[in-house]
Amino acid sequence: MDKQFASASYRPLYDQIKVLITQSLIGGEWRPGDMIPSEIDLAQRYKVSQGTVRKAIDSLATENILIRRQGKGTFVATHNQDDVKLRFLRLTAENGQKELLQNEFLSCIKSKANAHIGKVLEIKAGATTIEVKRLLTFSGRPLIYDHIVVPAAPFKGLNRAKVEESNGSMYSMYESQFGIRMIRAEERIKAVAADAEVAKSLGLKEGYPLLSIERVSFTYGDKPMEWRFGLCLTDDHHYMSELE
Repeated sequence: MDKQFASASYRPLYDQIKVLITQSLIGGEWRPGDMIPSEIDLAQRYKVSQGTVRKAIDSLATENILIRRQGKGTFVATHNQDDVKLRFLRLTAENGQKELLQNEFLSCIKSKANAHIGKVLEIKAGATTIEVKRLLTFSGRPLIYDHIVVPAAPFKGLNRAKVEESNGSMYSMYESQFGIRMIRAEERIKAVAADAEVAKSLGLKEGYPLLSIERVSFTYGDKPMEWRFGLCLTDDHHYMSELE
């Protein structure tokens, strides 16, 4: 019962249940979009109170790992939902108008992780990676030069066709094609000048001011799975961040 779990760890009991639910997600017991068992069923499974399970689920819902749907149940969040498909993309038109987002493929190659990539993705320097470069166009206008690196092993088979089919949402493709869901991301933002390659791709003069966003995205268990470096044209767009 509750005391059995409490004596096993310093973690609060609901946090231990949260870990157990997360382990089931990592193991693929419940896939993105699936409904998980009810609070009563989970309470019986883990031999704890329903209130403890509810608190664990509330915490996972706050982290956008689970989604409660009134009258329907609790579901594993998915990047295929329209309201979360582009959750990490924060570039917004100054007039607030919604725009059609599309990919323009540039390259997809195998490469070796340098020291920085190895550190942020927690892989060995020299490990095989897959490197993708693309443009993100907003209503046909290229605004983001996107440079993406992922470890090769979990993304075996990632190629040009899959990048182009993703139509802007790499995270939806990671989820549906490779079973990897990105849960959260860390970003570092600063102003930079466009180099020759980026300037040509975005149709700018070399040295044009851009916003750089270096992002590391994490899956279940806080495991880093993607490094991304975006160079954004912000003449009539801004970076939108909601703080709570």
